[in-house]
Amino acid sequence: MSQDDDDEDGEDRKRRYLLRRFRQAGSQFWRGDARRAAWFLVISLLATIAVQLIIQYQLTVWNRVTFDALESRNSEAVLFQALIFPVLAVASVSSWVVLVYLRMTTQRRWRRWLSGHLIDRWLSNGRYYQLNLVKGDHGNPEYRIAEDLRLATDSPVEFVVGIVSAALSAATFIVVLWTIGGSLTVPLGGTAVTIPGFLVVGAIIYAVIASGSMVLIARRFVPVAEAKNQAEAEYRYLLTRVRENGESIALIRGEPEERAGLDEALHKVLRRWRAVCFQTMRTTVVYQGSGILAPVVPVILSAPKFLDGSMSLGQVMQAASAFVIVQQAFSWLVDNYPKFADWTASARRVASLLVSLDNLDRAEELGVGHIEHGECEGVALRLTDLSVTLDDGTMVVNEAEVCIPPGEKVLVVGESGTGKSSLVRAIARLWPWGGGKLEVQAGASILMLPQRPYIPIGTLRRAVTYPSGVDEVPDEAVKDAMERVGLGDLIDRLDEETSWDQTLSGGEKQRVAFARLLVHKPDIIVMDEATSALDPPSQEHLMKLLHESLPKTTIISVGHRPELEAFHERKLVLEARQEGAKLVRDIDLGPVRRKRRWWPRRRGRRQTSTARQEAE
Repeated sequence: MSQDDDDEDGEDRKRRYLLRRFRQAGSQFWRGDARRAAWFLVISLLATIAVQLIIQYQLTVWNRVTFDALESRNSEAVLFQALIFPVLAVASVSSWVVLVYLRMTTQRRWRRWLSGHLIDRWLSNGRYYQLNLVKGDHGNPEYRIAEDLRLATDSPVEFVVGIVSAALSAATFIVVLWTIGGSLTVPLGGTAVTIPGFLVVGAIIYAVIASGSMVLIARRFVPVAEAKNQAEAEYRYLLTRVRENGESIALIRGEPEERAGLDEALHKVLRRWRAVCFQTMRTTVVYQGSGILAPVVPVILSAPKFLDGSMSLGQVMQAASAFVIVQQAFSWLVDNYPKFADWTASARRVASLLVSLDNLDRAEELGVGHIEHGECEGVALRLTDLSVTLDDGTMVVNEAEVCIPPGEKVLVVGESGTGKSSLVRAIARLWPWGGGKLEVQAGASILMLPQRPYIPIGTLRRAVTYPSGVDEVPDEAVKDAMERVGLGDLIDRLDEETSWDQTLSGGEKQRVAFARLLVHKPDIIVMDEATSALDPPSQEHLMKLLHESLPKTTIISVGHRPELEAFHERKLVLEARQEGAKLVRDIDLGPVRRKRRWWPRRRGRRQTSTARQEAE
């Protein structure tokens, strides 16, 4: 077997596994807390399909009776059938309306349930952040949750309704064809050959040829549709990045480079759509050809029996109607193969995200290569042999040991690439990979300030009170915080809804983040370059404000500016090592005002300043 064959088999196995994973997740809609409503919709759909089948049968009977009446010139019978037809038409249309409502309600509720399940897993325990740090097929999760999940839940409901309708229609009208057509005797070479149920045989042969042709021609539709959906997702992601980083791009005149990247992505999308176009053209040949021939074939097949008088005109027309219905039932795959291809592509992309979340959950449950979290008393934070690694085991920070008393202000410094940000994210419990133990004071609340504060969509008040709701924080507290951080000129716009993420400057966003601290008053604050966009006087003002307003709050900061030392009592120095960065120095930056700090006495692990040695 060639390498290409091995790769193709591996891809097929992966596709089948992902489809199983999607079915496993999606089927919980009918097994979990929503099962009563789900099964009620299913039963209602089946009942509506059965009613439709009865109406459809009555329409074929109407065809037979009407054309027999026309053939015999029976005006009373024709008039009676003319009066009956509107009733059948209204009943047929009504049943279709009910079926559409039930089908779309099922799709909507299944999507709502599965979206809620997936979003819960995506948002829990920082998974949305951790996915950016691990390898796997989970790029553009927002597109997978919004668009791919919609297609993945819409199509299966349509498929089930279509398959059930097709199966019941085929079974019912095969009986009709067999009853009406009977046997056909064909002279062949001086002998007579009798074909029992010749209309049924003809319908089956015709459907097999049409469906087989579609499968043969459109066998490449699934991978082509998958490639198209992936290209669309990547193009949308690039457009989103341009919008989100508009200011940075505009300031450095990056439009030509961005345009080049967008043009390349669009060209890739159009190439994928061209492949879809060619596949659609091939399937259209079969689909349209089948649709044209279907009404003609039963008339031709019935012509000998009509001409010899063994079939009436009404029976021929009923047979033609039944033949078309049977052909459509057997050719259901012909009509829906493109949708099936889109569904498999979307379901695989949703399942890939589920698999990545499964892997994160499994790794956390096994506890292999993960930081152990716990609570402690008497200290705000304690790190015991804490190691921070990448998800593949690559060491970032190695064996960090430190104890931070409540209310202490600690500055973490080191050269770029020594893992400072990774360490503070581990302290904030966002970074799970590593080893050792991280203990936080029991009941302590932690709030992290990243370098680029998050500004949610909505009002400025929501940005200040985030992550709490706007109704949970008093108006006076919000206005006071805004005034104290230097954003008093925006107080009148607190309830204005606009794109604040694009309106506020980098420094103003960091001021909003400090206003959040004043509003929420956390026990522990973890700051990662949280004043990098501020000028030195503004930084000094906000840091002093923080110390005066939250004197008992523990602060752990990462920063490069030497002025930050004035606002911290202790400095931890990270130094890059081949086996991972280590904390090599623990320096007092001011007079010791609290009980003696603990630091492990290990050779080569620690150096203290003269002031610290004297204090101890």
